[in-house]
Amino acid sequence: MKAIIRTGDGGPEVLKLGDAPDPIPGPTQLLINVKATALNRADTLQRQGLYPQPPGESEILGLEIAGQVEAMGTEVQSFKPGDRVFGLVGGGGYAEQAVIDYRMGIPIPEGWSFEQAAAVAEVFFTANETLFTLGGLRAGETVLIHAGGSGVGTAGTQMAHQAGARVFITAGSAEKIEQSKQLGCTEGINYKEHDFATEVMRLTDGKGVDVVQDFIGEPYLERNLSILKTRGRLVCVGLMGGAVAEINLGQIMRKRLQIFGSVMRPQSLEEKIGITQRFVDRWLPLLKEGKIHPIIDCVMPLSQAREAHEYMEANQNFGKIILKVD
Repeated sequence: MKAIIRTGDGGPEVLKLGDAPDPIPGPTQLLINVKATALNRADTLQRQGLYPQPPGESEILGLEIAGQVEAMGTEVQSFKPGDRVFGLVGGGGYAEQAVIDYRMGIPIPEGWSFEQAAAVAEVFFTANETLFTLGGLRAGETVLIHAGGSGVGTAGTQMAHQAGARVFITAGSAEKIEQSKQLGCTEGINYKEHDFATEVMRLTDGKGVDVVQDFIGEPYLERNLSILKTRGRLVCVGLMGGAVAEINLGQIMRKRLQIFGSVMRPQSLEEKIGITQRFVDRWLPLLKEGKIHPIIDCVMPLSQAREAHEYMEANQNFGKIILKVD
């Protein structure tokens, strides 16, 4: 099969379209003819040699797929060849074929394109697990979502709004802030022009927020904690700015704060099946009804994976970058 091959560790130039062995489905796996996949920050880290695939997973990049069932293992239930399926995988998405455990495969709703389906799993799963399962976000609360223009940010903004929360986001341009407001964001803060902590306290009359979802890490930690209300929750989803930071334990104790960390890829199959089911139960119906929807910035052919990575790393996208597999 054709796949994006990583010729070494480094920049986007190490990504090439080449040949790879066809995957063979295990007893509980579906073999999918991939029609579309999507970029995630984890892909850029793996490309640099900083985020190796878990044991047993494909070394090919790509954490989500949408396509059609070609074949299946002997223990698979509820699927047949030709079914349209999307879902989260541990690797292998940047290819013409990939495998997925059938318990993580989700039938693509009628009327959805493969590109739409490919834009859902990673970001909506992540937003649900971080904002709701860990962060415990509830109606009437206030949340700050960093990187509001990212895939997870655009998904989380819609989900938090639907849940009845007041939503603030940070973004690097006025255009992204305006786009976020169309998704349910109450206010946006341009982090290039304003200190987000100062702005949050101004916007909340000094009260702060109940939940912060953070992708940056070290440079934001102190300010994230400072804007949390008593019993506030900080959920760390990424470390784009650094992983090591000093922390004021007194502030955590005094305000009874909670700090959570979340990364999906290394979790066990059983945990990922649970993540999938929580998404299906709560959010898939709203997606089907069109009350929330995946935000797609652009669609590129698989052969342009290098250009897609360059585009993502320039922080130009609002929403998902999709790779179409012909």
